[in-house]
Amino acid sequence: MSMPLQNGDKPRILIVDDEPINLKVMADMLRDSYGLIVAKDGPQALARLAGDPLPDLILLDVMMPGMDGVEVCRRLKEDARTRDLPVIFITAMGQVHDETRGFEVGAVDYITKPISPPVVLARVRTHIALREARRALADQNRQLEDRVAERTRDLLRAQDATIRAMASLAETRDNETGNHIRRTQNYVLALALHLSRDPRHAGQLDEETIELLYKSAPLHDVGKVGIPDSILLKPGKLTDDEFHIMKTHAALGHDAIFAAEGQADMAAGESSFLRIAREIAHGHHERWDGAGYPQGLAGEAIPLSARLMAVADVYDALISRRCYKPPFPHEKAAAIIREGSGSHFDPAVVAAFTALEDEFRDIADRYSDEG
Repeated sequence: MSMPLQNGDKPRILIVDDEPINLKVMADMLRDSYGLIVAKDGPQALARLAGDPLPDLILLDVMMPGMDGVEVCRRLKEDARTRDLPVIFITAMGQVHDETRGFEVGAVDYITKPISPPVVLARVRTHIALREARRALADQNRQLEDRVAERTRDLLRAQDATIRAMASLAETRDNETGNHIRRTQNYVLALALHLSRDPRHAGQLDEETIELLYKSAPLHDVGKVGIPDSILLKPGKLTDDEFHIMKTHAALGHDAIFAAEGQADMAAGESSFLRIAREIAHGHHERWDGAGYPQGLAGEAIPLSARLMAVADVYDALISRRCYKPPFPHEKAAAIIREGSGSHFDPAVVAAFTALEDEFRDIADRYSDEG
């Protein structure tokens, strides 16, 4: 790639011709306005182009012994470093098929011999200007892409902050802690990465989806903001009526996130962290055997995101201290998860959990409430 011209720099032109007199004529014509490089044949031209800086334009004789201009041009266009260099063929041939052949290999123009200085200068000025215009446009596009990328990073940071704020709102009204959110988030990530290597699940767990799962997981209990304190913070066992109200947090979370999707003007089914967050909030208390809530879904009718969270959430609840129970050791919690395979939990997710028990233990230690 040629370097952008700085103020005061002359555009650079490579002139390739096997006739010394032709090189001299062209050089005398152009040297006042352009920086010149000359080559007497095709191999020398390619050698000149091996270094930096590259020229801004190439004037290339077609009829040369050995490697002719057409072959030189073909090689330039095959090389990513030189393919964008504009090439003007200089030839005594005037037949249409000769011009067509040149354009087919990538030339941008033709100048015929005998050379007319006004024509050469005009063609050169035109193609130098076009090259500078393309380069300026490319620079503007790069700057625009940089601004878009920075804006995207800002939006993602705001998105992450919003997720954390919404999740924190739920946790301030519950007995659970911010570390519960971090643990379950990382459990879900570990499970998703493991299952993504299984052909049965790889299509549902591409890199983007896994990232969205990780971001969305903290919102799994956001619906608890709608549960009365008398039920949410009750230290003892809930009555049947109270438990019925407690179970509505899954639907409340779904409805809140669905409303947010509508305000964000997102198309139905659009792949977004809000869609996945809605699936998780709504479905993480569903059971594989259909005995869960709020919809009583069974098997693969439960979104995979919710099936992942079900294992992560129950495991973390088991190993965590609650006002109504002490923390279970990992071994007991893991045994309960395995016993729930095929009834409470998706067997494939339980198999992934079993393979990742050491990683689950490490995550629990890293984000321990005791630390």
